[in-house]
Amino acid sequence: MKKIFSAVLTAGLILALAIPGFAKAKSIRIGFNIPLTGEIPKVGESSKYAAEMLKAEINNAGGLQVGSEKYLLEFIYEDNESKAESAVAVTQKLIDRNKVLAIIGPNSSKQAVPAGEIADMNETPMISPWSTNPDTTKDRPWVFRAAFLDPFQGPVAVDFAMAQFKAKKAAVLYALANDYSKGLAEIFKADFEKKNGPGSVVAFESYGDKDQDFSAQLTTIIAAKPDFIFLPNNYNEVALTVKQAHDLGWKGPFMGSDAWGSAELMNLCGKDCIGAYFSTHYAAAGATGATKAFIDKYNAQYGYVPDDVAALTWDATRLVLQAIQDSGKLTGKVRKDRKAIRDALSNIKSFAGITGNMKFDDQGDPIKCAVVVRISDKGEFVFTKSVCP
Repeated sequence: MKKIFSAVLTAGLILALAIPGFAKAKSIRIGFNIPLTGEIPKVGESSKYAAEMLKAEINNAGGLQVGSEKYLLEFIYEDNESKAESAVAVTQKLIDRNKVLAIIGPNSSKQAVPAGEIADMNETPMISPWSTNPDTTKDRPWVFRAAFLDPFQGPVAVDFAMAQFKAKKAAVLYALANDYSKGLAEIFKADFEKKNGPGSVVAFESYGDKDQDFSAQLTTIIAAKPDFIFLPNNYNEVALTVKQAHDLGWKGPFMGSDAWGSAELMNLCGKDCIGAYFSTHYAAAGATGATKAFIDKYNAQYGYVPDDVAALTWDATRLVLQAIQDSGKLTGKVRKDRKAIRDALSNIKSFAGITGNMKFDDQGDPIKCAVVVRISDKGEFVFTKSVCP
């Protein structure tokens, strides 16, 4: 009986494999270099959730059409632990061991700048959803991004604060070891003092990696009597800083940057962040069209409103997929296909993303609008103003 059953099973498998629908589908392998642990794990979660939603949508429709063939998407998620050295190691692993055609991430500039160097040296397309530091893509023809740059974001924050708070004096507290935070702080200071005169940034304080107590810096800042405090820092550090400032008696406004935009911010910060403003990539509250459709689907699937990282990951991944389609065909030769994808990415002149329409310059950077949002009494990020280049 066992022999008969075995023979029938074998025959069935042979027949199944002979039917086109049962044949092994070709796949496209893309790597994700994201922080699933460490200081900003919500950033990695948002990226993964958005990518999984997009992958399911395409694979359930039969795959990605490239030329005359369809390919299923295979996404490989690697944890960079929110560390620069881990992001570098992950990049090398995805390139050498996993043989990915392209890499999405890292998100934070602290990881994206060094990882971008590895991707560029190994001639593998990389696109960062969230990194705003210019060095991520500068003189790296294989590296792209979906976010605006800090030389644009800094003046947006300056102009908004001057108009909204009637500010003539500013204070800044930034993370010294974070490329993003330090770079944006310096851009902000230069632009604010250009518009308000030397010394108008009355306090320019920094803190070290892993610091949790900012009372010394905040005491200096409050004593300088600024009109507002600018915090170009990651959401987890912002929550600590704002609470400590209030405990020290600060009653003035805060202005933040896009690293505030995590879905986790209000869980950590609560009522202390209500009323604050920050510049970011899109406003979920009041969104329409394709952006609203994305938000509703994500919220239904994962139980919370997607943050800017999720939306930017969706756009970044779609950019890579469009480049793959624009390349016309895949040869199966990894290095050749990577080159074709890079060339196609560099030839995308405009893209309608859910974080807005964008055009790309010769550095692989998008020219796109920023928005300023206010944190409402309900903890929602409510659209206040749009600023375009």
